[in-house]
Amino acid sequence: MRNVAPAQRLECLGCRKREQKIIRLQQRVQMLEREVQRLQREKKRQAAPFSKGEPNPNPKRPGRKSGSQYGTKSHRLPPAPHEIDETYEAPLPTHCPDCGGAVQKTDVASQYQVEIPRKPIHREFHVHIGYCQNCGRRVQGRHKLQTCDALGAAAAQVGPDAQAAAVFLNKRLGLSHQKITRCFVELFGITLSPGGSAQMMLRAGRRAVPVYNRISQVIACAEQVVADETSWRIGGQKGWVHVITCSMGTLYGVEYTRDATFVQRVLGSEYDEIIVHDGYVIYDQFQAALHQQCLNHPMQRCRELLAAAHGRAVCFPRDVLLVFQRALELRDRYILGEVSRRGLWNMRGRLINELTRLALPPKCNAEHETLSRHLMNYLCEWFLFLGFPEIDATNHRAEQALRYIVVNRKVWGGNRTESGARAQEVLTSVLVTCEQQEQRPIDYFSRLLRNIRPPPLIPARLLTGSAETN
Repeated sequence: MRNVAPAQRLECLGCRKREQKIIRLQQRVQMLEREVQRLQREKKRQAAPFSKGEPNPNPKRPGRKSGSQYGTKSHRLPPAPHEIDETYEAPLPTHCPDCGGAVQKTDVASQYQVEIPRKPIHREFHVHIGYCQNCGRRVQGRHKLQTCDALGAAAAQVGPDAQAAAVFLNKRLGLSHQKITRCFVELFGITLSPGGSAQMMLRAGRRAVPVYNRISQVIACAEQVVADETSWRIGGQKGWVHVITCSMGTLYGVEYTRDATFVQRVLGSEYDEIIVHDGYVIYDQFQAALHQQCLNHPMQRCRELLAAAHGRAVCFPRDVLLVFQRALELRDRYILGEVSRRGLWNMRGRLINELTRLALPPKCNAEHETLSRHLMNYLCEWFLFLGFPEIDATNHRAEQALRYIVVNRKVWGGNRTESGARAQEVLTSVLVTCEQQEQRPIDYFSRLLRNIRPPPLIPARLLTGSAETN
């Protein structure tokens, strides 16, 4: 190389760099081709992929861990004496099963068992009918166990507990109407058609509308809400399920569009509290509110860029990822009492400056430039949780609330009618809010379907403009 002219030497170096770049690009093309093939295979599967790749070469030992990681030790407790419905005797055999000798009783021990009822309860109501002697209006009696006043061809009905169980199985556990009918026949001996199960959902949805409206009032008054959305189908057309959740309740909305219509209808355009969300632009319309962008979304985006980066291209996503990780570590240290609230506020300004220094210079990589613009557009919204440590750093709670919807989507894909979509949003909202309020959903819906005033799902003090409870 010493005897080679400078021009030829530069040409050789250029050829070598081109060859290295070609090799890297070929490797990336092969990797992307494998990824495309994997996605095409997964597209043909209705549920999650059966295989997620090669197994872990060093898996953790199965079973309970010793020491402090063992977990909570628990066992089934025996019922209280007043809870025992049946008592049976297990007498001694007259002779020993091994040698045939006589057996002498020394003690009596107790064993307990809990079982599900398999025999359905058939009820008959003698409905007394009359008329008003003053106005002539027809009047009929009503028992507290009845769910409606229908007679004639609709006189044979399903009880309130069974209807509440069907709602729970369909909207909370994701069972289809066909599976619910099979479950009722095999477990309870109750015949039910898929159409009858679907009608139960519509009736329960209409009955729960007032409760849904009260949950909406609480969401609108919450000091912090977390929002998200996911795709859905309504009558074969593309739709979206929006969710807004707070510590007191969760509200779902099934819409044809992904815009801010549902969120504005619930919160109001002048909402001035805290909204935790991802980077979707519909939430920018709430200009009076304080925004906390979900940190998990850009962190996952940085990890994806790092997986495909080479050379100096790893610097930008790696440094951005480290900034977000430092912010989360500071929040954890504050919870442990190692950092004061004032220290968090001071570090928030430093992290904003650090993120600005990383994102401001122009990037040669198009994906890096897109990420840097996104970071700069919401620069003051990434670390709001350091100024207000009581709020969430991610929209994890909304994503968890959407898991119920995702399970249903894998089973039947969506709703066939708009009335089914309205029942979907109402029933799912009440079910999830019942769990948040530590109330049993089946008991709550059973009382709701009987027109018996159920326990207050939302405290009256949280309702605006109304002193009554649901």
